[in-house]
Amino acid sequence: MTDIHVLLRELEQFSAYNDATVMERPRRMLNITRDTGEFLSVLVRATNARRVLEIGTSNGYSTLWLAQAALAVGGHVTTVELSDFKLQMAAKNFDRSGLSHAITLAHREAGEFLQATPDSSFDLVFLDSERSEYPTWLSDVKRILRPGGLLVADNATSHAAEMAPFVVLVSADADFNCCTVPVGNGEFLATLRTGSLLSC
Repeated sequence: MTDIHVLLRELEQFSAYNDATVMERPRRMLNITRDTGEFLSVLVRATNARRVLEIGTSNGYSTLWLAQAALAVGGHVTTVELSDFKLQMAAKNFDRSGLSHAITLAHREAGEFLQATPDSSFDLVFLDSERSEYPTWLSDVKRILRPGGLLVADNATSHAAEMAPFVVLVSADADFNCCTVPVGNGEFLATLRTGSLLSC
């Protein structure tokens, strides 16, 4: 087992080198920033999020931030990834971290996974995947969040134009309270109000 802090630093270095030298998007890690990882960790602990869903695993860097925080509050992370290449990398990193018991790695298309998930299954949902798909996923994301649950989406400022349709949809929904936080590449946060009618 590798110390989690050592492993996170190693993955940061790997991602920086890999993404600077590899041009094919499917082979790039596109990881969150360290301060975003720290922010997610604080959010999980502060909201006591025991059931965490991540859409977009990549090599598992962000998952490890979520998992160590979820474990601290007695929770578990489910992370969804379609790429075989990234799935294998993530699985190895989870084993090295000693956090595999706190992580379920789902090899599935995200939209299909969301549709198959029961209502109110998660306390926190983190989106870091295909941004153009977020608007089509929203109704299911909303449905699977518990009332009072938290939705977080990365790249709210770094890819503001791509995120705009999703941000507009969520912000216009009276069941959500929203804000954008200038951490990392920008984090869009939305809490599902208690007593929501769950209609998007």
